[in-house]
Amino acid sequence: MPTATAPAATAPAATAPAATAALPEIRPGQSIELLKELHILTRDGKLNQDSRRKLKQVYHLYHFIEPLLDALAADGRDYHVADHGAGKSYLGFILYDLFLKERPQGHIHGIESRPELVEKSRQLAAKLGFARMDFLDLTVEEAITSPELPATVELVTALHACDTATDDAIRFALAKNAQAIVLVPCCQAEVAAILRQHKNESLGQTPLSELWRHPLHTREFGSHVTNVLRCLLLQSKGYQVTVTELVGWEHSLKNELIIARKTGGPKRDARDRAEAILKELNLEDLRGRFTD
Repeated sequence: MPTATAPAATAPAATAPAATAALPEIRPGQSIELLKELHILTRDGKLNQDSRRKLKQVYHLYHFIEPLLDALAADGRDYHVADHGAGKSYLGFILYDLFLKERPQGHIHGIESRPELVEKSRQLAAKLGFARMDFLDLTVEEAITSPELPATVELVTALHACDTATDDAIRFALAKNAQAIVLVPCCQAEVAAILRQHKNESLGQTPLSELWRHPLHTREFGSHVTNVLRCLLLQSKGYQVTVTELVGWEHSLKNELIIARKTGGPKRDARDRAEAILKELNLEDLRGRFTD
């Protein structure tokens, strides 16, 4: 009886090593399927000019966060990362793929208030086998007291969380005793609104009010002051703060990256400076938000 012949071998689907050999920009072990889902790679697994720029942006952001993850993973203990205003959880998936995937510890919690995005992220994590990722349908403020999150969260991120949602993310980080915080603030309207509200009074009190006399300056100055006060709040709580540009992440002025690392106890002088700024700029309505 003749022996059965094996069917002709078919070409295997592109694997990560094969893809990385063809595309030197892709790091060894990266999930090609994930990069396609994030539209960093085209459907046929290639890079065009637009997707190559996106990949460069991903690596640029990861460059800032990787040392923070290294520090958390160094002692071998488990740790948790909370990504606020996660949207499609772009950042969380990239961090898991580049860092957590090949390590035994670490969890990522994507926090997003749009349930359809939460469900889509859950499906993608299951498809990719990213078991230590979960996604919660919560606002940033709700997350502070949610029993679905651990008591301690070591790293907190909030990229382009609009207006006071960034401040809620800071409150969450402080409540969870975060060791590191990464913020890219967005759409900061609260301080500008109060500057406008007290503009006439301020014009009579201090020549510094010329910094926000005109509406465009009010918006820009309000945004700048907001981030200065956030940095002072973090410093007052014992964090070392670095402020830099997140070059290329998006083509807009919302390009300020704030990185805070817990280094010690409260710093009274930072709180005093924040209070002095609030008084000088007639912003004492916000004392509780930026000094407590």
